[in-house]
Amino acid sequence: MNNNGEVLVAGIDSSTQSTKVMVCAARTGQVVRTGRAEHPDSTEIDPAVWWSALREATGGLLDGVSAIGVAGQQHGMVTLDDAGDVVRPALLWNDTRSAKAAADLTSELGGPQKWAEAVGSVPVASFTVTKLRWMAENEPELADSVARVLLPHDWLTWRLVGGEPVTDRGDASGTGYFSPAKRAYRTDILATAFGGRNPELPRVLGPAETAGHTPDGVLVSAGTGDNMAAALALELTEGDVVVSLGTSGTVFGVSERPAADATGIVAGFADATGRFLPLACTLNAARVLTATAGLLGVELAELDRLALSAQPGADGLTLLPYLDGERTPNLPEAAGTLLGLRRTNMSQENLARAAVEGMLCGLAAGLEAVREHGTTVRRVLLIGGAAQSEAVRTVAPSVFGVPVAVPEPAEHVAIGAARQAAWALAGTDEAPAWQGSVATRRDPEGDDLETGEAIRQRHLASRALVHEL
Repeated sequence: MNNNGEVLVAGIDSSTQSTKVMVCAARTGQVVRTGRAEHPDSTEIDPAVWWSALREATGGLLDGVSAIGVAGQQHGMVTLDDAGDVVRPALLWNDTRSAKAAADLTSELGGPQKWAEAVGSVPVASFTVTKLRWMAENEPELADSVARVLLPHDWLTWRLVGGEPVTDRGDASGTGYFSPAKRAYRTDILATAFGGRNPELPRVLGPAETAGHTPDGVLVSAGTGDNMAAALALELTEGDVVVSLGTSGTVFGVSERPAADATGIVAGFADATGRFLPLACTLNAARVLTATAGLLGVELAELDRLALSAQPGADGLTLLPYLDGERTPNLPEAAGTLLGLRRTNMSQENLARAAVEGMLCGLAAGLEAVREHGTTVRRVLLIGGAAQSEAVRTVAPSVFGVPVAVPEPAEHVAIGAARQAAWALAGTDEAPAWQGSVATRRDPEGDDLETGEAIRQRHLASRALVHEL
């Protein structure tokens, strides 16, 4: 509680790059204090680094805080022995050494359709289940000493409260051995992946359940994965779909029914409220713009100006911006391609516009994929660093074909974790209403819809030509 008598809660976002902390008023969600600590840049890390960063980021911030929630990067593999000690550095979602394991496991279980039916998703290298297979094959002696497997947020929550490790449906749904539809672990899949071993898994809590209390008596909520926490912060309702434009791009929205996409484009995750969170992901989002700016030798602000000065459609230029391949099974080794070059359209303005349109068309494909798997799309909430680009805000409504709202920049993951903490503290059926303000909203109009459709169709035709999709 602060000096004004407000009850305070804290949300912790333990991401790949850093730990961020938001202390909020439990009733309104107003942010009153913030903290941050950096993580080393790596695809594997000693979990003790997360704990040190959490302590640094929360130093002096938790006075008067009544509840804490932890949200973490999805999919990472934390292995513990019988004594609770870490067996090996945690493998993070972006460690791709398990790519072959993902392909092998997909085949062993009977193909993509079987996986989609079993756990809602087709495994890729980011999933925990593939990392366990890699460990079983490459580090068998270490694998033999593993007694328990946790996710990053599970481990941090456990360090805060002790006792029995716990998790939630949202983060568990990204492991590859939890069924969101059945709300249960698939220990048979776990054993198959881990060479017959069946380590203990954290107990799955409900959305508003309590993980325990810190030694100081502060309540700790179940915690969740980063995408689930962002959805909680944005208070998504049916018809809202988030398009997040960070280093990679994600498209997700809440749904009342689970998704099971055998193509692997949509991951059938659960959310942090008891519903489901179908999600499509691309490796190519904001860095498409930074790479194009580098090619043109300009700053991002100038790239924005160039893109806005070109006509919609970039005078026939189409960029397939697979600059880092793709995460989906059908485009794992794809490379970027620029099509439609003519002497008359080879300008900086058109290339800048093609980069913006190409990036958004890749996300529009994800938007269509989640729509096909049961998610209603009435408006898009555009977040992430590239959402601040005026060119992106201008082009997005026509390419997406629905109204686009841009929430004010915020640490949505940490705020979502704080909102979950407030929910657990209140013990109510529904999470407290923390409706944030929306900075801008733009609706597509007649010609915009026709132009956007033409741009999308040209992008799809180019994919079919180059990648036979």
